[in-house]
Amino acid sequence: MLDRLMARLGSLHGWRADMAGLAGGMLTALAFPPIHLFPVLIATIPVLIALIGAARTTVTAARRGWWFGFGLNLVGLYWITEAILIEAARFWWLVPLAVPALAAVLAVFVAVAAGAAHLARPGWRRALVLGGAWVLADLARQFIATGFPWNPIGSIWELPGILGDVMIQPAAWVGVHGLTLVTLICAALLPLGWRWRCGVAGMMAAWFAAGLVRLDQPAAPAPGSSVVLVQGNIAQGQKWSRALVTSIFERYLHLTREGITEARAAQPAGDAQAVVVWPETASPFWLETDRPAREMIQSASEGYPSLIGAVREGNDGRPRNSLFALVGNGAIAGVYDKWHLVPFGEYQPDWLPLGIQVVPGGGFGRGPGPRTLHVPGIPAVGPLICYEAIFPGQVVDQADRPDWLVNVTNDAWFGDSTGPRQHLAAARMRAVEEGLPLFRAANTGISAAFDAHGRELGRLGMRQTGVLVIPLTGALPPTLFARGGLAIPGSLAFFCTILGFLPFVKKQH
Repeated sequence: MLDRLMARLGSLHGWRADMAGLAGGMLTALAFPPIHLFPVLIATIPVLIALIGAARTTVTAARRGWWFGFGLNLVGLYWITEAILIEAARFWWLVPLAVPALAAVLAVFVAVAAGAAHLARPGWRRALVLGGAWVLADLARQFIATGFPWNPIGSIWELPGILGDVMIQPAAWVGVHGLTLVTLICAALLPLGWRWRCGVAGMMAAWFAAGLVRLDQPAAPAPGSSVVLVQGNIAQGQKWSRALVTSIFERYLHLTREGITEARAAQPAGDAQAVVVWPETASPFWLETDRPAREMIQSASEGYPSLIGAVREGNDGRPRNSLFALVGNGAIAGVYDKWHLVPFGEYQPDWLPLGIQVVPGGGFGRGPGPRTLHVPGIPAVGPLICYEAIFPGQVVDQADRPDWLVNVTNDAWFGDSTGPRQHLAAARMRAVEEGLPLFRAANTGISAAFDAHGRELGRLGMRQTGVLVIPLTGALPPTLFARGGLAIPGSLAFFCTILGFLPFVKKQH
């Protein structure tokens, strides 16, 4: 059946071929969380290979790849519209434009990969070049215009349950980009006959076996602390209401008290250790200058360390999206400032032409980069604020490796859509890549915790108000990816691309 489909697609020309690419990309988006329809790649990637192979010119192949990428991102990023609808009265005109415009830009990266694949010989060489060039383009996508590496193909393996736990383990060696490379090459080899299909089956079996072996790798002993994740469930339209400031703050204080009571009950009397985590910008008060607010938080947490999302003012007069570490009676033990800011949402990019004002005052100021906070009473922690969790290889201070990661976020902008769920999947992948447990506090959900293997320890679902108390688990030794970073999948992708272009001239007998 796959052979007939390939032959049929090879006969398409013009707009029909473009629309076949669009449909293939849209179907591929169904493989991402939370739908997890990953078997569609068995058909959709061969569709792309067929359209590339039937193109008469490299430009035509790139155009077909662009349509594939446009469909992929159009469906994969629809949730961005939810953020616009929060302020529909002001930005209604962006509803039909924002997602298609972003999808059109991101499709260029797929177009480059498709054009490169067209230059390679048909067969396994083209499969290698498509996978290698795609990953190199994804790596570029992570950095160009501050980057937006949302939904790499490798994230389709973040399935719920034990199957997903096993399949994502190789990310500890090659990162999510490496998973993308293997996935695309395997899918592109399927149309080449039964010999290649058996080879792909063997490769997937080896992948599964390697995942099982890594799941048995023991982590360091648990440090004996409980993490109290507080989910206030404040609607985005209410979050900055002056009339609701007091009630919002009191809700978080009440939930904190509940969480501390639960944490104490779960540990022997006198031995309880805990750390409280509030989501991104959860505090309606500017904690840096508001000592009474800090004291009230620490009173609710009974003096245990607290990691609290709040806004502060930098030395340049611009606000910072920050995480405060509070101890004792409200003392500030450390502050982390978000450094991977959302373009147009949190700041105005420097590359905009002079005179164009999109974000008032230029928006938030940027922090210096990944940092480890050393807070008395808890193991060293690496903070990630919201969007920062989607950047593989850029989440940990390599010179000061933490014992665990904490991700605070506010996904209320995106409603009950695929966006928060895909964001959660990205955070889970970072735990595997770095070999570190990751605890996530989200304003409206999903709050969750993962051990150093990426196994889920517990969660609070969307739009629930409550606390999640989970014992802090131990870290694994630094993974291969933690040591080598993006150079590992980048080198593998480059090698595959070059290998696919080699002539391999047969000897004459």
